[in-house]
Amino acid sequence: MPRLLREINDRAALELLLASGPLTRGQIGELTGLSKVTASQTLARLEERGLVEVVGEQAGNRGPNAALYGVIPSCAYVAGLEVGPDSVTAAIADINGDVVAEVTAAPDAQDDPVTVVHNVVVKACRSAKVALSRLRGVVIGTPGVVDPRTGDVRFSFDLPHWHEGIHEALARDLRRELTIENDVNLVAIAERAKGAAQEVDDFVLLWVGRGIGLAVVLGGRLHRGRSGSAGEIGYLPVPGVPLAADVKAMPGRLPSLAGGLQSLVSSEAVIELARELGFSGAGAADCVTEAVAAGERGERLLDEVASRLALGVASVCVVLDPGLVVLAGEVGQAGGAALTSRVEEAVARICPIRPEVVTSEVVGNPVLRGAVLAALDQAREDIFTS
Repeated sequence: MPRLLREINDRAALELLLASGPLTRGQIGELTGLSKVTASQTLARLEERGLVEVVGEQAGNRGPNAALYGVIPSCAYVAGLEVGPDSVTAAIADINGDVVAEVTAAPDAQDDPVTVVHNVVVKACRSAKVALSRLRGVVIGTPGVVDPRTGDVRFSFDLPHWHEGIHEALARDLRRELTIENDVNLVAIAERAKGAAQEVDDFVLLWVGRGIGLAVVLGGRLHRGRSGSAGEIGYLPVPGVPLAADVKAMPGRLPSLAGGLQSLVSSEAVIELARELGFSGAGAADCVTEAVAAGERGERLLDEVASRLALGVASVCVVLDPGLVVLAGEVGQAGGAALTSRVEEAVARICPIRPEVVTSEVVGNPVLRGAVLAALDQAREDIFTS
């Protein structure tokens, strides 16, 4: 059998086992279209490479029990990281996607980024009892713009020490290839794999939290733009609101939250609005949750937040016409259906498009989840091509 054909068969069988879990030789043959002989040869090669093993038996209707084959979880590991202004979290997952260790560190603001990432990855590997050398994929999620040409964080107000050359420095330190990705893009990856956007090829995800960000998925692929700046919707000019470039940051407020759409819908803006309307929650999510529970008294806050969000959503919809808009982040999650329905109606009032607007369904830390999923894609591709 030609080598290329063997590789195609091996990949098809391994992808099937990763997606479906343990299967018999006969089931693998049926689902891939391979003959019994070819399926047996394929499984033998995968066993020899240490990728699959017999994990049990399936009772036969008439004949003997059939062996069940499954992917060996420990054949490869990946690391997914979320880097924020106040903490760094690393998760180690096996090739099946099961997280075997998670570690969070709170570095000093002046700490070197390479040292911070190195320490948290090493701690996570130790916790998982996995050697650093066994990582087949590493993906780091950060706020800010990632240059698609260099892989560096081009700028991030939240991470001032993540400078040009950081990608190369991290790869050299960890002694392996890695990817730095915008955090909201990673949330979109998680949403398409495990959340509200499953099987949706064209959608946008609007993150509403400390700041505001947008991920764009077209044709099932992330759209980053030429410079990696696609989705920086916080800078969208809004009539009656100063441009971000023309506003000096207020004391205690990041420059990235002053001016443009972000000045209307960031967590700080939502809290200010909530205070004006008599809500006293400690954070933006608390205020929105309070408004949802308040019934009629909370409608003004929800209506105003929805109207502000609709300015950004409508601007995206008239250009991209996505079929689905996912609201994520603390404000989107707290508002739930009470907020998404209002955003949907507000968008329909100001533009001829009415996309479906839903709340994120990703469980747990969505940035970390997306980083692990992206790292798994890298690791599996590495296995398939090695």
